[in-house]
Amino acid sequence: MTKEKLHFGRYDYACFCAFIMYSVCSLAIPLMIVSMGNDLHFPLDKGGMGYGGFLHIVRSLFMLGALLICGFVAAKLGKRILTGTSLVLFGLGMTGCAFTTQYWMLLPCLILAGTGEGFCEGIATPVVQDLHPEAPERYVNITHAFWSVGIFVAVLLAGGLIALGVNWRQVMGIIGVLTILASILFLWKENPRKKFPEVRENVDYKELWERSKFIFRQKRFWLCAAAMFFGAGAEFGITFWSAAFIELTFQTSVFVAGLGTAAIAVGMFLGRTFFGYIAKPQNLRYILIGASFSTIPLTLLLAFLSPGVLPQTAHFIVLFITLFLCGIGIAPYWPTTQVYGVNSLPECDSTLLYVYYSALGIPGCGFFTFLMGFAGDHFGLRGTVLVVPVCLLIFAGIIYYECWIRSGREKTSEEC
Repeated sequence: MTKEKLHFGRYDYACFCAFIMYSVCSLAIPLMIVSMGNDLHFPLDKGGMGYGGFLHIVRSLFMLGALLICGFVAAKLGKRILTGTSLVLFGLGMTGCAFTTQYWMLLPCLILAGTGEGFCEGIATPVVQDLHPEAPERYVNITHAFWSVGIFVAVLLAGGLIALGVNWRQVMGIIGVLTILASILFLWKENPRKKFPEVRENVDYKELWERSKFIFRQKRFWLCAAAMFFGAGAEFGITFWSAAFIELTFQTSVFVAGLGTAAIAVGMFLGRTFFGYIAKPQNLRYILIGASFSTIPLTLLLAFLSPGVLPQTAHFIVLFITLFLCGIGIAPYWPTTQVYGVNSLPECDSTLLYVYYSALGIPGCGFFTFLMGFAGDHFGLRGTVLVVPVCLLIFAGIIYYECWIRSGREKTSEEC
């Protein structure tokens, strides 16, 4: 049976832009963190990696808080307005970072940015679901691919401008303004003939809470949520620290280091686009487990690459190819795990499921980003990289248990 042709409209392109700018804002600090550390007195090569990781802990906590109330706010305002507002919030947070002069001043800016990113993370995927209820597994993967486009844009914009001598504050300000402008695609007046298919139910907070409690009583929810936690840690951990890892280990410029992150981004884009094209409800488990086991040896290889092992040119070729393949491998973790978890619980509210899965994924990003920074300060940069394959192994184990062992016991494996 042939698949129907993909079709996109205004709000699809708005979602593409939202994921691009969300990604750019998330990666702006990792790409510039060495420059920021030197300027704001927490140099990474002198024990400042933990401080860098703590920034994302703070950001993640407020992302989590926003995610937990996201479903309630969306029921009141509507998903379109909330998504546009979220872009304004984290755009303002990035703009504020441009004016900081001390480390502690970054924290309130990241609180604002994290709140906006939490709303965006929680509601953007349900927006795609509302736009394409006939095949969400295809459109969700393709839309999430634009997160990877954002990484590539961040490398070209942030890394390129800094390499040309532009101060990181100016780059951060440009990113913030562009993010606010992107919100117009959601907030601008709608075409009466092509309105967003807003699912506005007359549901009170008590009813939403009852739906939430029903979700929390499902053991499958907690298994998929645990998978989100470790999968997100692997995906964002390697994305966050790759530029600093390359810059400090191989003494390169921020632009060359950023190319390593760009290699991951290209791999993620191609991976998510490919997985989005081939994804079917019955093969999501194979995609997730296959991607995990194929990526583990690649991330282990990164830990053993160091200056002097190979000639310089050959070394960077191997490094960038490995990062590219890692990008393909980590591509399906976030979007495909979410869709897999929603498909596993058809009796539950899908919008709330997306929100709560993200709410468990975001702490994974923050915790493992901080853990990798801590490991880097105490055990060297190789210790930082080794966190990733451990996450992948646990992730694969959870998916295997949830789908084959648990489902086999319940005699419902056909629902996987």
